[in-house]
Amino acid sequence: MSIVLDELVKLLALERIEENLFRGQSQDLGWGTVFGGQVLGQALSAAVQTVPSDRNVHSLHAYFLRPGRVDRPIVYDVDRIRDGSSFTTRRVVAIQSGQPIFNLAASFQVMEDGFEHQDAMPEAPAPESLPTEQERAASFAQRLPRMLRERALADRPFELRPVGLEEDPFLPSPRAPHRMIWLRTAGKLPDDPALHAYLLAYASDHGFVTTSLLPHGVTWLTPGMQVASLDHVMWFHRPFRVDEWLLYVVDSPAAHGARGLVRGRMFSRDGKLVASCAQEGLIRQHVQRA
Repeated sequence: MSIVLDELVKLLALERIEENLFRGQSQDLGWGTVFGGQVLGQALSAAVQTVPSDRNVHSLHAYFLRPGRVDRPIVYDVDRIRDGSSFTTRRVVAIQSGQPIFNLAASFQVMEDGFEHQDAMPEAPAPESLPTEQERAASFAQRLPRMLRERALADRPFELRPVGLEEDPFLPSPRAPHRMIWLRTAGKLPDDPALHAYLLAYASDHGFVTTSLLPHGVTWLTPGMQVASLDHVMWFHRPFRVDEWLLYVVDSPAAHGARGLVRGRMFSRDGKLVASCAQEGLIRQHVQRA
């Protein structure tokens, strides 16, 4: 396991401070507020720690309420809403400086057999044939602010390999709102399904809502752009390993009212649909005055 992956696993593990209370630290990824995937992964981690080990998460629904500060810890308060014979439900509120910044509802289920069908995985080149995000970022990294440049080129807990051309964030041109990216952790992980689930939840917020910007010829670095996650929904369909290649297929069917909607599907390398997600985000462009 790489150093940065080990740090992320520890970040998502949380400190238990009471029966249903957990505390997590934050990482600064360069844009001044807590990365949404971090809060998502930590909240799911908190819920998992109150659920019997024979039940795996099958869905989560979350709202981002306020920006999180990177210089303060976050407390996660878990409400044990229901423990049924097949399903367990938890609600988690993330609190910082006395205010809720995020809430999550998650449902867990015992393993059951049943009907099966799924979408087919789109055609995609092998991940080994594609450059990493850091290699792609090298072409424009010198134009980034120093902290963002360091983050763009640094080692990461996930190995990310975008499929096809990725836009230059400083010279975007309109294109269809579709994106595919291969991802896996930068090292092997223990055989712990819960760990793989909250790491995948963390990764699912990467480059997600920005897909809705693609038809408009702007990026999150365009002057006047305000981009933020508003909610996040995720369904886990079948067992998977996040330390093996997964293809993240993202599209944006609509944008309106300064909000963009994105949908994602995650496939294992052998074509199994392992998870689906959706998110609506704020994509507001402020008028630049001379």
